[in-house]
Amino acid sequence: MAGASVRSAISVLDQAGPPSAAPTREQSSDWRACLPILAAEDVVLREVQPGDAPALVSLLTTPEITRFLSTPPSDVQGFERFILASQRMRAAGEAACFAVTLRGHDTAVGIFQVRRISPAADAARQIGGAMDAAEWGFAIGSPFWGSGLFVQGARLVMAFAFEQLQVDRLEARAAAKNGRGQRALRKVGAVAEGVLRN
Repeated sequence: MAGASVRSAISVLDQAGPPSAAPTREQSSDWRACLPILAAEDVVLREVQPGDAPALVSLLTTPEITRFLSTPPSDVQGFERFILASQRMRAAGEAACFAVTLRGHDTAVGIFQVRRISPAADAARQIGGAMDAAEWGFAIGSPFWGSGLFVQGARLVMAFAFEQLQVDRLEARAAAKNGRGQRALRKVGAVAEGVLRN
């Protein structure tokens, strides 16, 4: 099919998640009011803020990043709108967006997003009821690839999804040509389930 894009669906099925390196969590009583600060080893995840927009533009709008994202913001104002929308979605209990920072520094070098998904009513009936599932995505600035930040941050986000959002299933999609993204997901226990075409 001409012009079709092929995306590989990868899902993390184990609710317990991968072993953790003793992460610390500053928990709020309700993540909808304010996301907790999550930390492990070299990485700290905190809620993304409008002030992160300039750093995110400089790191996440490069060709090596944007070729695998579906229409990312292209300027500071676009990232500010994205961030404000993610905060509204958090307040509504629909999603969470964390800024990835290095321990001891507050500059965002990437993001992790988690959003609840649910099967259509017909599908839920076929599988015996609604499944609490979430989809997650990530983008880390290329200067930080291979540094271990993704694995550390991913483990924190997975624990947040299973413990705080109380999902049973966490899904991610990576472009079929994004071998680096697929390998990163496999490092944290993701299992390839299939190929989506659109």
